[in-house]
Amino acid sequence: MNSKKVLAILGSPRADGVTATMLDYSIREAEKAGYIVSKINLYEKQISFCTGCRRCLDSGMCIQKDDMQEIVLLLHESQIVLLAAPTYWANVPAPVKNLFDRLLGTAMKETATFPEPRLSGKKYMLLTACNTPAPFSWLFGQSRGAIRNMDEFFKTAGMKSMGSSLCKYW
Repeated sequence: MNSKKVLAILGSPRADGVTATMLDYSIREAEKAGYIVSKINLYEKQISFCTGCRRCLDSGMCIQKDDMQEIVLLLHESQIVLLAAPTYWANVPAPVKNLFDRLLGTAMKETATFPEPRLSGKKYMLLTACNTPAPFSWLFGQSRGAIRNMDEFFKTAGMKSMGSSLCKYW
């Protein structure tokens, strides 16, 4: 049986905040469309920091043993990844950046020229919230910076964007 699966990742410390609400709404819509959704809250996971050993580039998996193995398995099983992370200083929160660092070898294989993507054929959607008031959010690129950084990871992995959604509140 080939079921449709979504991995929903919450990268916010507030499980009931604006970003989490955006993700929960997206999960409900995915389930209505017939997807099986697995939700991960990065703030509830034990994920060590990347040590920069780069052994994952050969094996496709980080050598450290923690909750990353579960995330990698779900990532490989899923056709779509929903990533919801608030904007922190025009970037993502530390647990999301750490996730990207630890997924280096899962996302790409190093070659003599350009990195070879390992997650081609998958799709992703980005959700973020920003409380920097207009026009400063736009002038200083707050939410654009966070989205750009998240996009960079997924595009390097060979994944295709389904779009992004920004909730500005203030």
